[in-house]
Amino acid sequence: MSPDTQAHAHTDLVVDVGPVAHGGHCVARHEGRVVFVRHGIPGEKVRVRLTEDGPAAKFWRADVVEVLEASPDRVDHFWDLADSARSWSHRHPPVGGAELGHISLERQRSLKAEVLAEQLRRLAGVVLSTPVESTVEDTVESTVDGTVEAVGESAASAAPGGLGWRTRAGFAVTPGGRLGMHAHRSDTVLPVHGMPLAVDAINSLRLWEIDLQGIERVEVAAPANGSRPLVLLVPAPGTRAKRLGAILSQLPEDVSVASFDPVKGEALQLRGRTYVQETAAGHEYRVTGDGFWQIHRNGPETLVAAVTGYLHDGGFLEPGAVVADLYAGAGLFTAPLADAVGVTGSVLSVEGSPGTSRDARKNLHGASQVEIVQGRVERVLREKPRNFDAILLDPPRAGAGKAVVNQLIAAGPRAVAYVSCDPASFARDLGYFQQGGWGLEGLRAFDLYPHTHHMETVALLTPRG
Repeated sequence: MSPDTQAHAHTDLVVDVGPVAHGGHCVARHEGRVVFVRHGIPGEKVRVRLTEDGPAAKFWRADVVEVLEASPDRVDHFWDLADSARSWSHRHPPVGGAELGHISLERQRSLKAEVLAEQLRRLAGVVLSTPVESTVEDTVESTVDGTVEAVGESAASAAPGGLGWRTRAGFAVTPGGRLGMHAHRSDTVLPVHGMPLAVDAINSLRLWEIDLQGIERVEVAAPANGSRPLVLLVPAPGTRAKRLGAILSQLPEDVSVASFDPVKGEALQLRGRTYVQETAAGHEYRVTGDGFWQIHRNGPETLVAAVTGYLHDGGFLEPGAVVADLYAGAGLFTAPLADAVGVTGSVLSVEGSPGTSRDARKNLHGASQVEIVQGRVERVLREKPRNFDAILLDPPRAGAGKAVVNQLIAAGPRAVAYVSCDPASFARDLGYFQQGGWGLEGLRAFDLYPHTHHMETVALLTPRG
């Protein structure tokens, strides 16, 4: 919270909820002031409680505490602790992580599609084939559809769904040593007794029954293939081995447990493995500690199919091709790319995290056509210049940035498959590609994070002409 904002838990306003915006909120106005409202739906009239305001603030933030005129898309929230009105009635804010749980799944996806279309229009000047009304000049008409696709369930299903998809979950710990989660943009930690978005293998650990005193954070990974889960404990400074042993004794014997040092980025074995074994696209992947892996149980297969589909169908991925997998992680995309190019082709796999890069080496040790390099993407591209037939780009939430995009264009690929978890950074990067003479050839958006504002996109970019 900035010095120019103040928290007033009991300042309420009545507002009309306006359009959805990127970030999990809608835009409302009060006496000319912009108010970013969470837990509302466009078109509703609601009473909101200000969570951040102040005369010097450029905008205010607020949570819905009472619905005065409801949208037909409003449903009962599946999780009391994330239900804004119910939580505030108990004098505390809701936990984060399920900010769209009050909206039907179909409407959630249409709102995400609106956000994607708006970001592409505003930041890249691209108007999708199914856009909302545009007032932006100098836009590029596109035949690309911005529909957000359901994953792992029927898109038309009206039945309750969107639960039990998280194979990874992070938790805070309350001052009393109980499992908890943070309220949105807050230091407040609320005790939890289950995580409805998590797979059964995480909830069956019943971590909320364990005394976690001495622990600052808990990360849990439970692979979708049913292999051994991992509980990663982040101890508070000064926590002794005896305390860790007491926690270890409360966890099931068939669960791996490790302690994690966030400063060194190292996982220390307490029992079993310091990694989990994942499966996707016919390959096995070792993912150590808190290394990155798609958290939706169907996410890896969905994204690999979308990426390889674009590159195969376009004729960019064939035996003998030279390709790159940038921000490659543990090798989720590298392995199927290596399969496609065969031993006569080559794959450059670049990852910045040392631990995750080591995982990639283990996962791809038998693929002679793969070169794995640990380091920053911009440095590796500068030190190992080469021409590519195709490039797979899967940057972190902040995006690749102008410098990397210009390096990719200079490498002369025939296509770039861009995987993104943030529509704003993707739209900015797309703008940089367009400045370099490239265009958006294809786009698929996936609802890999139901009941949250997040989505995943896979785009095909090609040089114009």
